[in-house]
Amino acid sequence: MKISNLFQQKKVVYSFEIFPPKVNDDISKIYDTLTQLKDIRPDYISITYSAGGSKNSRTAELAKIVKDNYGIEPLAHLTCINSTKQEVGKALQDLVDIGVENVLALRGDRIEGQVRSDFAYASELVKYIKSVRDMDVAGACYPEGHPESANIVEDIRHMKIKVDNGVSHLNSQLFFDNDDYLKYLDMVRLAGIDVPIQAGIMPLVKASQLNGIVKMTGAKLPSKISRMYNKFADDPDSLMEAGIAYATDQIVDLLSSGVDGIHLYIMNNAYVARRITQNVQPLIDKLNGAR
Repeated sequence: MKISNLFQQKKVVYSFEIFPPKVNDDISKIYDTLTQLKDIRPDYISITYSAGGSKNSRTAELAKIVKDNYGIEPLAHLTCINSTKQEVGKALQDLVDIGVENVLALRGDRIEGQVRSDFAYASELVKYIKSVRDMDVAGACYPEGHPESANIVEDIRHMKIKVDNGVSHLNSQLFFDNDDYLKYLDMVRLAGIDVPIQAGIMPLVKASQLNGIVKMTGAKLPSKISRMYNKFADDPDSLMEAGIAYATDQIVDLLSSGVDGIHLYIMNNAYVARRITQNVQPLIDKLNGAR
């Protein structure tokens, strides 16, 4: 199923993001996570591409497992900055061959010293995919602005090009301040971007995340997050519970504000995904008309 159909059928689309094991690791390591997620039935699961510009990605392999073994629609990430059209075309064919209909088009990480490929921006990848394949193409958006953009207005202008080139929905980068996100949505809609946008939520449940992923993305940390870490960073169990509570509160507020969907970055942690889903599923079911 194409994900664009889900947004037509539901007021709120609820999805997870996972990442494949490293190339030399046994892919069965991800089975426990997927098995624990199967009965939750997210609308789809997105599968990341290799970080750091590596082409040795196992995205297609894991997408096939998600689709065939667990009956959940996959959204396969695809990057382009270090690839030729021929390489991207082959990656698309590999996905089509296993029945994947949805791709998240990303620029990807630059490799120092790498000669420019056929693509410089995600918008060019979107245009290419739509010219050669009948697939849904999702895109990324950045509520606090892309780190390489001069300002938020310039970033939204670039995002409009992606949408005009064929993006059917957007997943946001993680954020922790809902008021900032809702103001961003107002700016996006004023710019004429009307595709569905899912709010990207990452539960902060480990102390290492603060100096890892959060620092890498440059996401703003509200004082509530700082206080939470200062209080519970030395107590892993308490920090886990506090992080789940904070993410739940974020999602409830976003659902109350009428967002199109929630995209949960679960870091392959099925326990966190289950706990948060148990907290918010009744609200999502209510909004989607379930009885």
